[in-house]
Amino acid sequence: MKITVIGCGRWGSLITWYLDRLGHEVTLYGKADSPQMIEFLATRSNPLLTLPESVKLSTDITSVCDAETIIISIPSQGLRSLMADELSALNLKNKIFVLCMKGIEIESGKRLSEVVEEECDESNRVAVWIGPGHVQEFYAGIPNCMVIDSRSNRVKNLLIDAFSGDLIRFYYGQDMIGNEIGAAAKNVIGIAAGFLDGTGLSTLKGALMSRGTREVSRLIDAMGGNPFSAYGLCHLGDYEATVFSPYSHNRRFGELLAKGESYNELAEGYYTADAIHRLAERYHVEMPICEAVYRVLYEGKDGREEFSGLFRRSLKKEF
Repeated sequence: MKITVIGCGRWGSLITWYLDRLGHEVTLYGKADSPQMIEFLATRSNPLLTLPESVKLSTDITSVCDAETIIISIPSQGLRSLMADELSALNLKNKIFVLCMKGIEIESGKRLSEVVEEECDESNRVAVWIGPGHVQEFYAGIPNCMVIDSRSNRVKNLLIDAFSGDLIRFYYGQDMIGNEIGAAAKNVIGIAAGFLDGTGLSTLKGALMSRGTREVSRLIDAMGGNPFSAYGLCHLGDYEATVFSPYSHNRRFGELLAKGESYNELAEGYYTADAIHRLAERYHVEMPICEAVYRVLYEGKDGREEFSGLFRRSLKKEF
């Protein structure tokens, strides 16, 4: 399969390495002024991995025209701009777009697959590739399980057959709403987990996982998805990599936030907290953990007070 990966960050470069390893013809695209792409062009490496010579590197966006499948791995809030300002001019048809990114468009509340579908020709198909795993672990040969979902069963079957290997066991997704919302929301829970680490309350992570999954399931249900998706690989199944792992950017962001220190890497949960807050209001869903994270990040509330407040909420049945 001819594939172009848009996005030369840590995850885009890992996907490029992985798919090349499976024997696909892979091109990695990045902007010419991107520090990551400059480094790849000079050394074929970043601090996490080295790409083999079989991978093509390109700074020309038209490289996507020859690809059968276009994989996108960029910050979520830049997706519409990519589609509308860069790819629309190429008049792409009969392509498969695979989103290897997690988030929700803040202003519209749209899922990322909806953003792509709105901005491209109807002959194209969209899939999402989500689930747990870190670049450092995959590159070291440590396997994991992930999900591919699409509104097209043909596309879903094609991608899972083409992308399965000894490092990733794929499952067939059955709920685009639940899988996309669950995958995005787990980054908000990751920030909360980091805050617990930063305040010496790591023992509460078990409760955080249980109650966090429950509130995300309520949102998925209200939006028309399957609430049980929150208990799958898109959300609960991704908690080890997000809530506990030292490689988790969102957990680390939350930990440093609790300590009053800055974090310079991308933490998608920061933006997703705003989007989840808006969706919870729109669908009238109670999400106390996500709301606590939102108030800390966007309203300047004291984190210790917000998380202590969760203990003072009225007593209720677990389910």
